[in-house]
Amino acid sequence: MILKNASILVVDDDPDVLTAVRLLLKTEVKEVITEKNPENIRWHLNKDHFDLILLDMNFTSSIHTGNEGLFWLNEIKKLKADSAVIMITAYGAIDLAVRSLKEGAADFVVKPWHNEKLISIIKDALKRKETKTSLSPGLHGGSIIGKELIGESEVMQQIFYKVEKIAPTDANILILGENGTGKDLVAKAIHQQSLRADKPFVKVDVGALTESLFESELFGHKRGAFTDAREDRIGRFETANGGTLFLDEIGNISLQQQAKLLNVLQNRQIIRLGSNEPIAVDIRLICATNVLLSELANENRFRKDLIYRINTVEIVMPPLRKRGNDILLLAKYFSRLYSNKYIKPELEFDHKATDKLLNYHYPGNVRELQYTIERAVIMADEPVLQANDLIFSPIESMGSPENEPEEMKLSTIEKNTILKVIEKNNGNITKAAKELGLTRTALYRRLSKYDI
Repeated sequence: MILKNASILVVDDDPDVLTAVRLLLKTEVKEVITEKNPENIRWHLNKDHFDLILLDMNFTSSIHTGNEGLFWLNEIKKLKADSAVIMITAYGAIDLAVRSLKEGAADFVVKPWHNEKLISIIKDALKRKETKTSLSPGLHGGSIIGKELIGESEVMQQIFYKVEKIAPTDANILILGENGTGKDLVAKAIHQQSLRADKPFVKVDVGALTESLFESELFGHKRGAFTDAREDRIGRFETANGGTLFLDEIGNISLQQQAKLLNVLQNRQIIRLGSNEPIAVDIRLICATNVLLSELANENRFRKDLIYRINTVEIVMPPLRKRGNDILLLAKYFSRLYSNKYIKPELEFDHKATDKLLNYHYPGNVRELQYTIERAVIMADEPVLQANDLIFSPIESMGSPENEPEEMKLSTIEKNTILKVIEKNNGNITKAAKELGLTRTALYRRLSKYDI
């Protein structure tokens, strides 16, 4: 939304404020309508379309709770759910600001303001509104956000709603969920709907980084910092400066790595390996893990102070088996995607294929469904896919046939061995991993796999 084309409604009981805003914006926007009485908001919204509303928090001079403004914010959202509302108040308490944002406000401005700041806030709110409209049609009750995060189920609508709420903020986000549920897609959607959308989105699989590579990869290094450091290199924090840094598999990093990461997040600056010079970084942090939050709370595994730092808001991605008819939505999406990719006519599913899709348990979640449909499209000879065309991954069932006694299953043997070695070492993960011939990270992955 270009500011020059915007229509703005300003609602405030102070005539001086109304005059000041009208004079400020009359040359900046298409139209400015001012209103002193909030009771007339409904009339204005029914009569005209407004791209943005500036709304006072307090309309009774002796009461400064902000409840009146929050009431009218909710009334506006009932009438025009997609309205961009900026709250105005002379009382800049952070809890009131957070509350208004949680209830749907686009932003918050404190009186008296700098004119340039107010115009900047308005521009940002209009930009977010336009981005939201283009990226997530039908966010409430719709089926898609971004390009691939699809769903009409209640659990996914809750995810979409949460993304809409938190994206415009700079809050640190922790995304939880099984492998293959789409945690990276949620991270991208949050970035795309944030004020940092035109800045870098940098993903790092920190769980795969060794102790020796961790600092160099994240914080960078100077030439000569170690044997193979032939030139200066910036790390992922600097690469993401101004944008979003997505740290995947955060639950698998060691306590030593956690300490280094916590120090950077607290100070908002990094020091490259081989240097003593701190470099300020401005990033929005999103983390993801398949480890349960209750397991992360174990201080022998994860620092609680780091959990608090990365977990301002958490999003829990549901497994595909709990998403009902979303399975069919996704199957049809992948069918179209791969039919186009492999230059084939769009395929349909017969009723037996549909039943098979709905009744499978999807241990690999959306990723497994995606590969199943891709394989079916490649191999299809007919325009209608049948049940026997859908071949799910054999990987999940290898080594554990249903008729095999529980005590003979390879997974059970491995789990029991891990438990015995950990008990033998009095819970010391480092010693247990060494005895098992594993790295700490590999052992933690197995602990997560077996819900130990």
